[in-house]
Amino acid sequence: MVPALILWSHALAALLFGALGLWTLRGAEAGVPRKPLAAALVMTALWALAVAGIGEAELPTRVAEAVRNLAWLGFMIALHRRNGSERPPAAIGTVYGVVAVVILIALALHIITVTAPQVAPEVIQAALLLRMMAAIAALVLIQSLHSAITAPGTAGMRPVVLAIGAMWLVDINVLSVAWLTTDWPYQLVAVRGGAMALIAAGIAMGLQRRGEWPMQLSRTVAYQSLSLVAIGLYFALLALATSALAAIGGDNARLLQTAFVFGSTAAILTLVSSPWLRAWIKVKLAKHFFRHRYDYRAEWLRFTETLGEPEGSAPLDERIVKALADLTDSPAGVLLVPQGDTLGVSAAWNVARSGPLAGYGEDWQHATLDPALILELDAADPAAAIPASVRGWDQAWVVVPLPHHNRLAGAIVLARPPVPRALDWEDFDLLKAAGRQLASYLAEERALEALAEAERFDEFNRRFAFIMHDIKNLVSQLTLVARNAERHADNPAFRADMVATLQDSAGRMNDMLARLSQHHRARTEAPVAVPLAPLARRVAKARRAQHPVEVSTAGDPLAIADPAMLETLLGHLIQNAIEASAPGAPVAIEVRTEQGEARIDVIDRGAGMSPAFIRDKLFKPFVSSKPGGFGIGAFEAQKLAAEMGGRIEVESSEGKGSRFRVVLRAAGAANGEVGRAA
Repeated sequence: MVPALILWSHALAALLFGALGLWTLRGAEAGVPRKPLAAALVMTALWALAVAGIGEAELPTRVAEAVRNLAWLGFMIALHRRNGSERPPAAIGTVYGVVAVVILIALALHIITVTAPQVAPEVIQAALLLRMMAAIAALVLIQSLHSAITAPGTAGMRPVVLAIGAMWLVDINVLSVAWLTTDWPYQLVAVRGGAMALIAAGIAMGLQRRGEWPMQLSRTVAYQSLSLVAIGLYFALLALATSALAAIGGDNARLLQTAFVFGSTAAILTLVSSPWLRAWIKVKLAKHFFRHRYDYRAEWLRFTETLGEPEGSAPLDERIVKALADLTDSPAGVLLVPQGDTLGVSAAWNVARSGPLAGYGEDWQHATLDPALILELDAADPAAAIPASVRGWDQAWVVVPLPHHNRLAGAIVLARPPVPRALDWEDFDLLKAAGRQLASYLAEERALEALAEAERFDEFNRRFAFIMHDIKNLVSQLTLVARNAERHADNPAFRADMVATLQDSAGRMNDMLARLSQHHRARTEAPVAVPLAPLARRVAKARRAQHPVEVSTAGDPLAIADPAMLETLLGHLIQNAIEASAPGAPVAIEVRTEQGEARIDVIDRGAGMSPAFIRDKLFKPFVSSKPGGFGIGAFEAQKLAAEMGGRIEVESSEGKGSRFRVVLRAAGAANGEVGRAA
């Protein structure tokens, strides 16, 4: 059964590859290296035909396999040249040559085993290992070629390249099982024939497709794939070395093998844990295997994630340095910001701000720093205007300005990475773009700090405006008391009112001093049922020495309110009514309950207000209809009413006077709520 499957599957693969080779010679897609591809396809067909006709282990089949592999390597080199370069990069070209030599050496070893049957089995195993190494190296070259295909007309060759990689992968599986079991896996060989037929179909589909193939290997997948290939290569070399030790070690072979395995593993782990080696490998892979040094999508996602870390993490200035340093693998960095005419350290990442950073940048006039010029300190002219303090940090590598609207928002000095290198155009472009982005973050942070400071000043000014309003009211009240004292000093009732007014004024002054304090917070009490009639009479009594105030009540209304806030609210409305009234014209206070609401009306017969003024200006701060008025009383009264869940209604006619109505929840309509508050 298995021999029949090997025969027919490889015969089918030979037919498909042969037909594909003839079709390629007659006319393939423009931009495809036709002759090398046709040669590789024909040689693959001959190899498959040899497997089907004379067997896997025969010498002609081994020769056909080696020629097939060399033909595919030639096609890959031709693709590199079609991509726009006269020849592959030196490192890649060297790998091609080494792989070709390994293939020829493996073929030579197999010829030796055929012509000299008495040769040791270790030679056969060595030939298998060399074929495995060649296949693994070919996979690395496939990955490099897939990333390098950019020229017009060759982008459609990517699926063809992937299909070739699948062919090498199939060979690795067959050879690995053969080496591990010391026997040829004929079942896998049968499966390989079907796989080769599918690979031929994949190559045909790739040649038929025009334009860009919508599949792109990510850089992460590429690094992981190369890591797996490196691990496989390590195990292949380990197997080759242990086999050689078994052949030459004699009685000590097992001891030598154990020592070699443990020693080589420890050495590999030590090397892999070295930051310098990891950085060196990353630089070399980016230089020789990718078109661009950076994976811009991944770098920008990490960049923005670092800047947008949640509250409670490192300060923004430090995150700005880290975000830029991560782009170039710099281990540390310093943020310099303008401080007067010079620069000073604002934040440092992975470096102490003392020691070499003491006074760092303070001798650098920031006006001499070009916001559009990135300074590479290792390559800078010693005579350039770079101060001694900046050069004094032995780790300093590059200075990245942070320009914002043609103005320098700061500069970041990055430390030298583990593997020093010269910056190229790609580094400069990325650092300039990142610098502009960081400058906007830095400028926004400074603007928010300035806004917060302005808000603190605004809060203080607002408090002071209310204090000035209350002081004006107190001055007016005390002035009238002093004026009336000249005429009514002998009246005991007047003296009692005057004492009450003075005590109220002293209490209000103490309250104002507390409100002016920056540590003061408005004190609010839980809403309670407040008897309105006694409250209205008390407020009126405090004003009678200043101006006639009349109080009329209907029953004994109760309102849900904060007593202190309600008293302040009525004080503002009554004071405004007094100032709007003519001397001797009484101000009326009416207290009642209607429709489940407690109402307090403050009525004056003053000049009144227009509907437009009531609608647009009455409850706005710093707007007043009275000469010298602050426009604070009505604004604060409305705010206090809203905080107690009430409202203020206004009725006014020009020349006739005004009625301000305070509407609150009546206690009888919310007994349950009052009970809960109590």
